[in-house]
Amino acid sequence: MSNTSSNHSWRFIRAGGFDQVRLDSATDLMALDQLDPKLWVALSCPTRGVEFDSATLDLLDTDNDGRIRVPEIIAATKWALSLLKSPDELLKSSQSLPLDAINDTTPEGKELLASAKQILTNLGKADELTISTEDRAIQRRSLQRPILTGTGSSQLMPLKMTP
Repeated sequence: MSNTSSNHSWRFIRAGGFDQVRLDSATDLMALDQLDPKLWVALSCPTRGVEFDSATLDLLDTDNDGRIRVPEIIAATKWALSLLKSPDELLKSSQSLPLDAINDTTPEGKELLASAKQILTNLGKADELTISTEDRAIQRRSLQRPILTGTGSSQLMPLKMTP
């Protein structure tokens, strides 16, 4: 079964007793804003009580109302696609991203690439050509560790600011 919405031809699968849009390709993701909201499986999702990383859900919930809605999914998808040289990277089932996949032709892409390289340098992996979700998690945990400041108290300080 397929259906055309604007210029994109959507494919569907029957699951759970109703037809659901298949997101099989980067072309599907790039056309997500053309998909009629009536064809979405859900128009919103709570940020709590679901089996998904709550920090990621909080990032998607740009209006902080405790729900992820269609416009927020579309905006996040467009943003992520803009940071990649090839939209196909977003559909890969990989825990790492090649640094050369980052779109460094935009200011935000250049900043992302510099941040990824800095994380790898901080982890002693400056020669790595990919960054993984684990690399980012390790970096984040290291930034959250209390650091003794010599004043008798501990406080959170960014890694770069440590003596």
